[in-house]
Amino acid sequence: MSTETINPADNTSPAEPVAALSDEEIFAAHQGGKLLISSTVPLASKRDLSIAYTPGVAQVSRAIHANPELARTLTWAERLVVVVSDGTAVLGLGNIGASASLPVMEGKSALFKAFGELDSIPLVLNTTDVDEIVETLVRLRPSFGAVNLEDVSAPRCFELEEKLIEALDCPVMHDDQHGTAVVVLAALTGAAKVTGRTLESLRVVVSGAGAAGIAVAEILLTAGIGDVVLLDSRGVINRERADIAADPASKKAQLAGRSNPRGVSGGPGEALLGADVFIGVSSSKLDEEHLKIMNENSIVFALSNPDPEVLPEVARKHAAVVATGRSDFPNQINNVLAFPGIFRGALDAGARRITPAMKLAAARAIAALAEDELSADYIVPSPLDPRVAPAVSAAVAAAVEAE
Repeated sequence: MSTETINPADNTSPAEPVAALSDEEIFAAHQGGKLLISSTVPLASKRDLSIAYTPGVAQVSRAIHANPELARTLTWAERLVVVVSDGTAVLGLGNIGASASLPVMEGKSALFKAFGELDSIPLVLNTTDVDEIVETLVRLRPSFGAVNLEDVSAPRCFELEEKLIEALDCPVMHDDQHGTAVVVLAALTGAAKVTGRTLESLRVVVSGAGAAGIAVAEILLTAGIGDVVLLDSRGVINRERADIAADPASKKAQLAGRSNPRGVSGGPGEALLGADVFIGVSSSKLDEEHLKIMNENSIVFALSNPDPEVLPEVARKHAAVVATGRSDFPNQINNVLAFPGIFRGALDAGARRITPAMKLAAARAIAALAEDELSADYIVPSPLDPRVAPAVSAAVAAAVEAE
């Protein structure tokens, strides 16, 4: 697998302005797709062909037939990540279908190669049926070593990930959930230090209870932050809310039982009163008046793309640390800091699952890289920092060994 335009050695500051992009430049870069397959062996002579293909390849196939474990080292399958989507929740575009989602999945595969040195191929599926997707990937299992789920709508994404983890004997991760959560925890670790707080002392409000919001809340609770309040379109999630009580098996209901220890109810105003942290992972806008009722030296992560829940110049009037998901502002919280190293570490260590401990290890490794230069405008390393993926990979592999 080859990529053409990504240079992870270019450690450009994430706050450095990006030149305006033209339609001509964008479409020219995507002409013919962004991926290609290249051979790792020479194919210039008859001898080359005899070794790489027939008759030599038959010996390798016989060996694998006799000992299936040899497929791990004699094929690329166990180092190959498939990026799987049904096109139901693509970027900010929504349900655009499999074909229209393919450019995004190609880009994700290119990132795997550039940042994690892992081969990857996109698989977009013309079905939104969870069981059909699971059956498809179970049948394809001999061809790959890990599954990166991408842009699958909630709440189906929760069921799909859970069923795939049970059905497959290889790492599976929905990056929209867990990649986001890992980088948010890393950034919050840095922001807490900048503002003189500990993680455990924080009062956090997460706005958005879809795939990313629920995963963010869960990893924060796992990391020891006890006061996490989650908001959805109906307001604060708590055990007494009628729709939550009526569906006790839902992800929201399960989270309601673990979060909101003070029993907050109402809307954003009630949730943000006295809060230290706002984390936005929805398209809802944050009123400037609500920033005023947060604690002093507050932390605001407005991560909706392309339009943050509140613009940084507004948030900075009231908050000590501000982060977004965009590359043209300081403190870009970007999943590329997490997923290449997580999958690389899991595959290097021969893990069959990606566990909470591995995600925590990844977040801590990312946070550690920013420690020496921490400031209000630098709480996580740049997505282009070449140290990131190796550090995350090593931390994840160590977590596998510890487990």
